[in-house]
Amino acid sequence: MNSMARGTVLGVIIGVAVLLAAGCGGSSGETGDATGSTRKAYAPRVDPADFTTTIDNEYFPLEPGTTFVYEKRGEKAERDEVAVTHDTRRVMGVECVVVRDTATEGGELIERTFDWYAQDEKGTVWYFGEDTKEYRNGKVVSTGGSWEAGVDGARPGIIMQADPKPGLSYRQEYYEGEAEDKAEVVSVNESATVPYGSFDHVLITKEWTPLEPGLVEHKYYAPGVGQVGASEGLNLVDVKTG
Repeated sequence: MNSMARGTVLGVIIGVAVLLAAGCGGSSGETGDATGSTRKAYAPRVDPADFTTTIDNEYFPLEPGTTFVYEKRGEKAERDEVAVTHDTRRVMGVECVVVRDTATEGGELIERTFDWYAQDEKGTVWYFGEDTKEYRNGKVVSTGGSWEAGVDGARPGIIMQADPKPGLSYRQEYYEGEAEDKAEVVSVNESATVPYGSFDHVLITKEWTPLEPGLVEHKYYAPGVGQVGASEGLNLVDVKTG
């Protein structure tokens, strides 16, 4: 989920030093299918008939009723609860699963986001937008970063490829000036240990955005589980079902 990870790595141990080659930038594909070169304007083709709310991509499974809990140690402990709801939302004619992401710091609510995802017939998980609110002292102080595909020029992106391979890059979201995250697959065969457990065949992605030059983040995904950690320190501590 694009907003679930918000920096040193605390609790993530990677099997080999794959990050040494992961610099800033990377190929930033802009084609009709969210990958490739910049020779075309970014305009992915969306046919609602190609999508489903059954999201079973092995690196990004979203089973309704599941809640992923992430924590980061520090002076003000951070906690992120990502709940896959039973709700759906129609975006660009596509029925999307609604995922509620609630972030707290020192026990105080700092952000709540509703993300919208759908999976295509090949198994790729697409990201169709988010409704996000930042809080301070219990009051909404910002909705920056909110976007909806098909509205005001915004376009959907890819959050997880059906067949991720090292070097593959893609847009995760596109709303000019507000949401322009990109990602690249770094490795698909690593090991990782987080408070929730130890995993093999871990997928590592590198993420960046032209809106914040120089800022790079890495995320770690375990097959059958989903995101288990991030380089800024939020790591999986629990998975609740039902």
